[in-house]
Amino acid sequence: MCKEKIVIVIDMQNDFVTGSLANREAQAIVPHLRAGLEEVTRAGVQVFFTRDTHYENYPETQEGRLLPVVHCIKDTPGWEIVPELSAFVTDSNVLDKLSFGSMELPEWLKKTVGEDFDQVSEIEMWGVCTDICVISNAMILKAAYPEKTISVRGELCAGVTPESHDNALAAMKMCQINIV
Repeated sequence: MCKEKIVIVIDMQNDFVTGSLANREAQAIVPHLRAGLEEVTRAGVQVFFTRDTHYENYPETQEGRLLPVVHCIKDTPGWEIVPELSAFVTDSNVLDKLSFGSMELPEWLKKTVGEDFDQVSEIEMWGVCTDICVISNAMILKAAYPEKTISVRGELCAGVTPESHDNALAAMKMCQINIV
């Protein structure tokens, strides 16, 4: 098992790829994500996933009022990781997160990786949306682990628009997040 690096795939769920918030950019990265996951798992890199998780009361939440598109309702088809990547998901490598950025993510990763976490020098992030959930979680991880390299693989991420994707990558780079 490769202990120096772990990969986190952010919110690659049906609703962001083919469902209520689908876009071409997210659809275009799916085969590349699958190939990347095949490559890193062959190399022994641990892979983790986040899953955007909402409930039936989503329209009454602040996010629901500001983004009035129902999506990622727990236990619905839109909430599931896309089928092309589901073979890499286990019960123990996915974190359900209730907001753009998960304050639980740093400690969950540390606990899930276990005693080898101190040997992890790089946390690499892939997924959607670069300009919302990827940037939010990258900043949280950078704040929690300032001496670990937090990386975002730009070509394995998609934003709401290509412009907002590029803006998010530039903002993360300014905050010492490695853009690869």
